[in-house]
Amino acid sequence: MEVPHREVELPECPVCLQIYNSGGTIPRVLSCGHSACEACLGQLSQRFPNTIRCPACTQLVKFPEAQGPSALPKNIDLLSFIDQQNPDPNSSQSHRKTQDNPNRGSAREFLPRLPWSEEFYSTWKDWVLPFDAVSVEDRGEEGDEAPCCSLLQGRIASSSSSSSSPLRYCFLRQNQNVSLFRVAFSSSSASEFSFSYTARIMIALNNLKDGERTELGLILRTSLRQFRVCRVYGLWMDSKTGSVSLVCERLNGDFWNKLDGLRHGLVVEDCGDPDKEEQGFRTDAELSGFLMIGMDLCEAVMALHSEGLVNGCLAPSCFSFDDLGRIYVDLNEILVMGRRMWKCIANFASGRQVTNNLETEDRFTNLSKVQEFVSPELLLEFLQGRCMDADCESLGYSVGYGSDSWSLACILVRFLVGGKLTEKLFKDFYNLFQTGREKISTEYLDMYEGWTEKVGSVLETYLGTKFASLQKILCRCFAFDPGSRPHVTDVWRCIRELLVAPNIDMLVSLEVAIVKEEYTVHCLILGDLCHLFPETVKGSENQSRNDLQGSDDSSGTDANKIRDGRINEDLVEDLLMGTLKSINLKGHLDCISRLVIGGGFLFSSSYDKTLHVWSLQDFTYVQSFRGHEHRIMAVVFVDAGKQLCISGDIGGGIFIWDIGSSLEQEPLKKWYEQKDWRYSGIHSLAISGTEHLYTGSGDRSIKAWSLKDYTLTCTMNGHKSTVSSLAICNGVLYSGSWDGTIRLWYLNDHSPLTVLGDDTPGNVASVLSLSVNHHMLVAASENGCLKMWRNDVLERSIQIENGAILAIELEGQLLFAGGWNKTVYVQEISGDELQIDTQKIGSIACSSVITALLYWQGKLFVGFADGTIKVYCHGL
Repeated sequence: MEVPHREVELPECPVCLQIYNSGGTIPRVLSCGHSACEACLGQLSQRFPNTIRCPACTQLVKFPEAQGPSALPKNIDLLSFIDQQNPDPNSSQSHRKTQDNPNRGSAREFLPRLPWSEEFYSTWKDWVLPFDAVSVEDRGEEGDEAPCCSLLQGRIASSSSSSSSPLRYCFLRQNQNVSLFRVAFSSSSASEFSFSYTARIMIALNNLKDGERTELGLILRTSLRQFRVCRVYGLWMDSKTGSVSLVCERLNGDFWNKLDGLRHGLVVEDCGDPDKEEQGFRTDAELSGFLMIGMDLCEAVMALHSEGLVNGCLAPSCFSFDDLGRIYVDLNEILVMGRRMWKCIANFASGRQVTNNLETEDRFTNLSKVQEFVSPELLLEFLQGRCMDADCESLGYSVGYGSDSWSLACILVRFLVGGKLTEKLFKDFYNLFQTGREKISTEYLDMYEGWTEKVGSVLETYLGTKFASLQKILCRCFAFDPGSRPHVTDVWRCIRELLVAPNIDMLVSLEVAIVKEEYTVHCLILGDLCHLFPETVKGSENQSRNDLQGSDDSSGTDANKIRDGRINEDLVEDLLMGTLKSINLKGHLDCISRLVIGGGFLFSSSYDKTLHVWSLQDFTYVQSFRGHEHRIMAVVFVDAGKQLCISGDIGGGIFIWDIGSSLEQEPLKKWYEQKDWRYSGIHSLAISGTEHLYTGSGDRSIKAWSLKDYTLTCTMNGHKSTVSSLAICNGVLYSGSWDGTIRLWYLNDHSPLTVLGDDTPGNVASVLSLSVNHHMLVAASENGCLKMWRNDVLERSIQIENGAILAIELEGQLLFAGGWNKTVYVQEISGDELQIDTQKIGSIACSSVITALLYWQGKLFVGFADGTIKVYCHGL
């Protein structure tokens, strides 16, 4: 049987993806072992002299800049293989495998299940206002949803992550009035680990239902796009109560009082009819003032409709004047009104029978008094209790754009005829529902038709024949079938034609494309956010906390934790973090300087001149290494045939300890660096494989010592002050100094590559700690600032505390930092090729200054200035 020929994938250049050949795509071998074609190597950017980054592994390698890529050796074997075009089963394409250090653990073991994705975070992060941006002046009575607040933050500028949204630049004036609408709760954790302010908001948002988050995003997008909608600045959390609220613009104009004041100046009073407040407008010119206000009201509602938002109910409180007299629609007030309506009418929902007609009448009378004009179809939805299923079409009449036409017409009638007559008219309307009817009968429609005729008669009295078109369109707005009502756009056109003659109006031909058919109509009053009663959510939260604390049955507890088809906040944090516990390792008498793991042990160096050894099995004390005469500043571990622990002290002493089965007390080798009166000993150590030991010293130099015979190989000079930290990654030695700079050295020949940082007098911030992971370099400074470089380019600088950051640890995407503030800060690094972003995940409050950090297999080791070491882990 003939074996079918397998087509071999020939090797290709990692840059241009062209197959190698002996002509124009000659493979040249770099010192890291990878190959790239000669043409591409000549075009690679050279950030540092005589070096390039390998396009395959991105490691810095030597490059003969003067001679060019032709001076590099050809990959003859590769060319021979291609020429033969014969697949060799023993020679497969090499894939670069990342060899994880067995002493390291996945950073996700410490934060195992963050519930939000990077995409989720990038979508919502720009809407999170700083925790000190809002100061609550008056919380109001219990259950008040919109307390008056004062915004203290001056300016927030950030870009929205939504591709469909423009850049979000919010200018917030100091002491600007805002209102709050509670949308979620974020409970605090009882663990030693405390989530950050932003992380708690993300947890609360992630815990919302999909529909609730979608509606929240729709509201935020509408406030961005529409000029006639009061701005929604973002999300803010009250750290004390854990309530997450929408922060909304609060205009000072009192809409209804201003309108009533204007109306009383325009109409003839004391008409003698007890059922009427006024007789009508004195002149047509005075009626024009009403028409101008009517146009503004229409334009505000049209702004919502252009985003697919409807209400089904409008009230005077939903509108506000700005300082220039323009009318805006207030989304916060609409949501507050909707939540209040649910409280008022929801008792009639879910099939509950009404037995007390007087009770029903009282509730509807209250609606007419507060002048919240609920469209018939929305009112029937409430009474029938179908809103819980979001089934708005079950009655044959759905809540839509026509519903707002009905409510807007009510407001215009209110302004035309006055408060007392309007209250009487709508009391009659609500009385149609006092028996709690759930079916539309012929008798009911006849009663409603009689009510609309009465409204038309009142309008005819106040508008007269000259404004018959306005009377006609307003009467059409009161049609029972929402589909037969005119759009708000039609009402706007009618009012405009009364103000400006069509033959001279140059803008009348323009299309007012307000209602966009591609949008799905979303009713805010029937939306998910109005269903969230704060006391109900808070009560559920407290109940779930009791369930967590009082039940030992896991199955029963889980059943109680799940409510309304979702997991509550406490369970999210319980699954997310479990219980962060800690154990203390006590034995040192002074400040912990460094922590390192190797050979199954934890080694801790201290200012008490001792080196302690701890078991990683049960974290018990094993023994101490003694012999240093000065404070031990650094310690490293190396497996060079023998397992060795190397320590350096402030007096220049270097001690090598053999880590055998007996853990010898005496050092295997010790020697001292030369020193003079300026010298302050060794401050940092680093190991390069099994070849060299590097020491960072107070004499501003870095020395390389051979691990074979412990002789000095070379001295690297360039820093202007003490070398405080050393780190090695991808063939490069990174050295941080008190002079505020970080220098990069090529390990093959110890030549300098570049200098990062700023050593300009007056701008120097001493580098106290370094951490490197692949292409990411993070440096901590004495001014509390963290700087991040990627591929040797500064990407981000963040201020995390006021005091010095003495220790940092970068593991995967997690960054741990601590210092004078006695707090371990946990941040997650994310981003793409264009930029780096950081998420503040949380913090661990400590009782002493943090001087050393180490992460290993899901455990965080923290060394303190008081000589204590703490091990933090879940389920210790």
